[in-house]
Amino acid sequence: MTDYVSALSIDFSLIYPEIALLVAASIILMTSFIRPVARYAPAIAGTGMLVSLFFAIEQWGNAKAGFAGMITCDNFGTMFKIIFIVAAGLTLLMAIRYFKAKGTERPEFYALLMMSVMGMMVMANTTDLIVMFLGLEIMSLPLYIMAGMHRRSLESNEAGIKYFVMGAFASAFLLMGIAFIFGAAETTNLRRIVTDFGYIVSHFGVYLYTGIALTLVGFAFKIAAVPFHSWVPDVYQGAPTPVTAFFSVAPKAAGFAAMLRIFLFGFTEVAILPELFWVLAVLTMTVGNVLALRQDNIKRMLAYSSISHAGYILMALVVGGNEAISAAIFYLCGYTLFNLGAFAVISHLETRRGARSDFSELVGLSRSNPYLAAVLALFMFALSGFPPTVGFLGKFYLFSAAVRAGLISLAVIGVMNSFLSVYYYLRVVKTCYFDTEEGQALEAVPFGATTFVLLVITVLGTLGLGFFPGPLLEYSKAAIFAFL
Repeated sequence: MTDYVSALSIDFSLIYPEIALLVAASIILMTSFIRPVARYAPAIAGTGMLVSLFFAIEQWGNAKAGFAGMITCDNFGTMFKIIFIVAAGLTLLMAIRYFKAKGTERPEFYALLMMSVMGMMVMANTTDLIVMFLGLEIMSLPLYIMAGMHRRSLESNEAGIKYFVMGAFASAFLLMGIAFIFGAAETTNLRRIVTDFGYIVSHFGVYLYTGIALTLVGFAFKIAAVPFHSWVPDVYQGAPTPVTAFFSVAPKAAGFAAMLRIFLFGFTEVAILPELFWVLAVLTMTVGNVLALRQDNIKRMLAYSSISHAGYILMALVVGGNEAISAAIFYLCGYTLFNLGAFAVISHLETRRGARSDFSELVGLSRSNPYLAAVLALFMFALSGFPPTVGFLGKFYLFSAAVRAGLISLAVIGVMNSFLSVYYYLRVVKTCYFDTEEGQALEAVPFGATTFVLLVITVLGTLGLGFFPGPLLEYSKAAIFAFL
């Protein structure tokens, strides 16, 4: 186990990845008004992410704590840092062409992107609830602005306002929950709460359970769990597509990183939590899939799809234990690749003049853009959970963990929901390859270098991790020692 004797030390190496992002974001903000320099904002952001990724990889296997125990650097946090950086890097590649085609290039977008990732890293790199809340707010504030980046679009403005209002309510619930927990435990450090859990429950159980319930509500909003999902469809549809892609992956992963630490490490002895998570998981995956069946807008359909995938990952919180946590991390890694890949295709098609993200826009795609149609079909198969994609293995590991834990009914519900989702995912494939009556065939859209690189990475990741999951699975297993 980690030696926490030196936890009071101030060791900046614990936050080198965050510092790298902060420095790059500050450079962009300080030079954004200089037009010749502002055009290099994507390159500065990319460099910052690469440096941050290097520092994150250096932290692997070097577990320690510092800053009075508020920062905990372990493999669990490091794994999620890498997920955040990969998601942000792929979003960066997607955004360069998209904003240029839309005529809305703004260098501050890349600074906001990195600041949001920095907040996610803070969330994943601590066992202190106050620091976790601080990270959540650092993550959320840039997201509100990013949702409304298209200032002349009413839909984008609506998305930003809705996300801000709902996010403010969620933050209030979360902060109130932390206050109740602090009142009961006299600390916000999860390690100290675990040590004194029996005493806290026997003397201040009502306050502690109230705090846990409010905290759960706050994080349920961040991962878009039902019934806290109402903001998702409108925000995803109205926000710029690269921003929507980032929303669908990175904040969700950050929310799960925090929830895994809090509820499977800090409050693992609360007997009612598995039942609550069972209800949340079933509602989330079922409602998300059922509502996705009715959508004619692809971004809105993928919004409900992301809700259903949050339900699948919630199964890990029901099951608990090392195997379920490892399966959740593995699933999040694969989901990051194939979900961002799907949004990359939609974003690429939206760069055409007057394009919309409706299903009717996909008619004839296999004839005008055969490679793009094939790539989109691959990502739909991965989202459905078809072999040999990593989406199949991700669901297989989650459902297997549920079966081994004796939760047969939960696994059956998960499998049934996967079958249900096949309908709307294959509808995309059907529209691309077989529909000919509606609309006109899309004109071919030339690939830029960034789009090409993005699609190559996501395709190779989706298929490569499906054929060779061993290394990622081993890393996922190595990331859970914080819970031992």
